[in-house]
Amino acid sequence: MLDFIASNTGPATQGETSFEHVLLLNASFEPLNVIGWRRAVKLVVLEKAEIVEASPHEVHSVSVSMSVPSVVRLTSFVRFRRREAKFSRRNIYTRDDFRCQYCGDRPPAQELTCDHVVPRSRGGRTEWSNIVTCCVPCNRHKGGRTPAEAGLRLIRTPAQPTWLWGVQNRFASRRPPKTWHAYLYLDRDLEPVS
Repeated sequence: MLDFIASNTGPATQGETSFEHVLLLNASFEPLNVIGWRRAVKLVVLEKAEIVEASPHEVHSVSVSMSVPSVVRLTSFVRFRRREAKFSRRNIYTRDDFRCQYCGDRPPAQELTCDHVVPRSRGGRTEWSNIVTCCVPCNRHKGGRTPAEAGLRLIRTPAQPTWLWGVQNRFASRRPPKTWHAYLYLDRDLEPVS
């Protein structure tokens, strides 16, 4: 196996180069994972992947120079189980854009709560379709009532995020490089295909 040495790396962090993360796509261009640049280079050299987007950096061996990949695509399709978005407070806040779903305010995250649209005392369940992000004043005002009884309206009906939302949330939270955006659908609004 070739032993590559990085050049033009810029500032390094804890022994790694500044371009250490590479987006790994399935053969169908679906995002699979984030891998290290060394593993990405090995996949390319072994012809198990191809470079889709390259960074401005290069790596060198004794006889070969190549651009460091930013995005690589597997040459063979890999079956994988699509993971649903995990039900958590953070993901509820993210789904609702850290905005109170009753008044529309966006207070600091530590001043947000999760509210059961149909209160638990009335049989409301703790699930994606019954939990919304709520500011403390609206949560106090609503209390154990339904939004209609409290004179409140939901900005958006709560629902379980799609698999694609989970992928976007997982990878976008890393502040991805611009070269990843098209593959994570961060540059465009998705509309259903008719």
